[in-house]
Amino acid sequence: MINDLKKDAEDRMNKSLESLDHGFAKVRTGRAHPSILNGVMVPYYGSDVPLNQVANVGVEDSRTLLVQPFERNMVSAIDKAIRESDLGLNPITADAIRVPMAALTEETRKDMQKVARTEAENAKVAIRNIRRDVLGDIKALLKEKEISEDDERRAGDDIQKITDKFVAEVEKRLAAKEAELMKV
Repeated sequence: MINDLKKDAEDRMNKSLESLDHGFAKVRTGRAHPSILNGVMVPYYGSDVPLNQVANVGVEDSRTLLVQPFERNMVSAIDKAIRESDLGLNPITADAIRVPMAALTEETRKDMQKVARTEAENAKVAIRNIRRDVLGDIKALLKEKEISEDDERRAGDDIQKITDKFVAEVEKRLAAKEAELMKV
C-alpha cells in the first residue's frame, strides 16, 4: 500500500518535470528551435489547430525556422497566427514561411531568465503539493490503523527523499536553461 503511494508520487512528480520541460520549450533563446512554435494555433476550416498539424516546422539555419504549409492556401493564416502569438516573431512569407529569430538583448535574456525561474518555481510547488497529498494519505492510513507509526515515519522519510531528488532535478534543468539563455 505504501509502495503504491510512493510509485504514484514518483509518477506525478515525473509529470511535473515533463510540464517543466514543456514550459521551458516556450522560453525563447537566441537559437531557432521548432518547439518555440508549439503553442501557435492556426484557424483551419472553422477550428483552431496546432501549427504542426497544418505545416512542417524545421530549422533552416541557427537563427531561422522554416514553416512549410501542407496546403498553399494556409500560408496567410499561418503567417497571421505566428504574428499574433505572444512570441514577438515576424515571419517572412513566400511559398514557405521563414521565421527569423532576432538576437536577444541582455535585457531580454534577463526577462527570459525570470520566466524560466517562474516555470521552475511552479514545478517545485507542484512537487511539494504532491508530497503534501501523499503524506496526508499516509496519515490517513495511520489513523485507520492500516499501518504502524514506524511505517508512517519511514514512508515520510522516503517521500521526502523522492521529493528532494525531484527538486534537485528541477534545479539542474533550470541551471541548464539559464546557461542556454545567457549563451550568446
